[in-house]
Amino acid sequence: MFDFLRRPDPQAQMQLARKAFENVVNLQSDSRKARSLRVRMALLCRAHLDKTFVAGAEQTASWQELSALALANGRERPPLPVPSCYQKIQAGEDEVYTYMPDDYVREAFALGSRYQRMEINASQAIEAMQGLANQVCLYELRLEEPFRALQFLRAELAEQSSQEAALQTPQAPAAPLPMPAPRPS
Repeated sequence: MFDFLRRPDPQAQMQLARKAFENVVNLQSDSRKARSLRVRMALLCRAHLDKTFVAGAEQTASWQELSALALANGRERPPLPVPSCYQKIQAGEDEVYTYMPDDYVREAFALGSRYQRMEINASQAIEAMQGLANQVCLYELRLEEPFRALQFLRAELAEQSSQEAALQTPQAPAAPLPMPAPRPS
């Protein structure tokens, strides 16, 4: 009677996410509907890759802290974090699970981890993630134009650049103060 109050089973949602990805990848048609499905899947993949990159950075930071504590206390390091092929993504007002194959997820996670450890800078991370996005869009989803990966990091870099440019722009000299009018004697 109150089925609408039950939360959907996460395992079932994950299976549906995987099936949806595989169905879109295996589409043979180039119809408008097929293209629409590919574009929607590309948006989910972009969110998935971005979120996996961030997870790689965040989980690496946590792992580094836990490792330092473990070494300081003479204990073994914790195991390295491992990415998931599934992500929970906000889609409108709902949260949905997305799926991406293990190779893509591991690469995105590793790039986030390398960025966190400062082995690569933001520009290198963007370039590498864009290469991954290109591969997903062009070869998996067969789209003509790939999505832009790590838009949040691109925006952050652009903001930093504009702030640096503003600091380096020579300021015009201040206008001389007007001289007070002479007082009549």
